[in-house]
Formats: sequence, C-alpha cells, structure tokens
Amino acid sequence: MSANFENKKLVVSEIEELAKNAKSIVLVDYRGLTVSQVTELRNSARNAGCVYKVYKNRLMKIAFENLGINFPATDFEGTSAVLFCQEDEVAPAKIALDASIKYGAIKLKSGYVTGKYYNTEEITALAKIPSREILLGQLVGLLTSPMRSLAVGLSEIAKKNA
Repeated sequence: MSANFENKKLVVSEIEELAKNAKSIVLVDYRGLTVSQVTELRNSARNAGCVYKVYKNRLMKIAFENLGINFPATDFEGTSAVLFCQEDEVAPAKIALDASIKYGAIKLKSGYVTGKYYNTEEITALAKIPSREILLGQLVGLLTSPMRSLAVGLSEIAKKNA
C-alpha cells in the first residue's frame, strides 16, 4: 500500500473520531474567504468549543458513511469545510451563520445535530435560536412577571388606603 493511501486512512479516522463525539456537525462552503477570515473563523470556533476543519469531500463522505451519518451527495460538491462541536448543539450553526453574515462568502450547506439531518434552511433556523443563557433569562422573566405584577398591585392598593 502506498503512503498516500495510509495518509488518507489516517485522515478518515481523524474525521470519524471528531464526528463520533460531536453533538453537532455543520458543513459549509467556504469559497471566497481570505486566509485572515478563515483564521478568524477558526479562532471563533475554538473559543466556542468547536473545531473548524477543511478536508477533501471524498474523505469526509467516507468517514461519515462509516459512522452511519448520511449526508446527500450534493453536500460534498464544491469547496467544503466542517464544524464539529462536542459541547453545544447550536454553536457550529451560529458560528457559520455569523461568518456568512460578516464575510458574505461562506454558505451553510447542511448539518447533523444529535442524530438528525438538517438541510440548509433548517440549520439556518437552528442558528437563529437565541443562546441558552438568553432563553433562561427570558424564562426567568416570564416566571417572575406575575409575581412582580401582584406586588405592584398590592403596593398601589396599600398607597390608596393609606
């Protein structure tokens, strides 16, 4: 066997390892990004606990198929990069969407989140969901609102009777 074949097997096993432990995988088309933009994207992914990698389409397809992750063949056309995240289901989609808005060059292709395939529209909708902290803050606000209204009402009644 050639050294090139062995190198490809190593790359496939690296992709499999990243994908096996990932809660979320997002494929993007990075055509048109400059080197500095890609570096910025990698840094923002790293800061969010994600990994941004560029692999050959064929090797990604083989690795994902080995794990039973079935992306359509059209997702592996053109330039492709992948974002993996082991901690957060939404972070890779948010990073990719933010980069597409900021740079205008990157395009979301699809994703695989907690065992389910998401097409371009679905992964974009997932990226637009507010962060966990914001959702928890909104929930606390909703839960405390009735109590706050009751306290204000009782306070007004007390002022009126005084």
